[in-house]
Amino acid sequence: MSERTPRLSRRNFLLTMGAGGTAAAAAIVAKTAPTNSTPVAAKRGSGGYQESAHVRNYYRTTKV
Repeated sequence: MSERTPRLSRRNFLLTMGAGGTAAAAAIVAKTAPTNSTPVAAKRGSGGYQESAHVRNYYRTTKV
């Protein structure tokens, strides 16, 4: 009887390296992701769209 030794083929090697890289990237992102779930607009105190003199001037110049 012949002994069966596991052979790493190029395809298995690349598959293993890709899965390992993906797992490492996911771990880094999970570690550095912010835990605060407040939206960015709410942090800035922005009231959303505000019509100013500059905006009114733009609208006036675009009328046909």
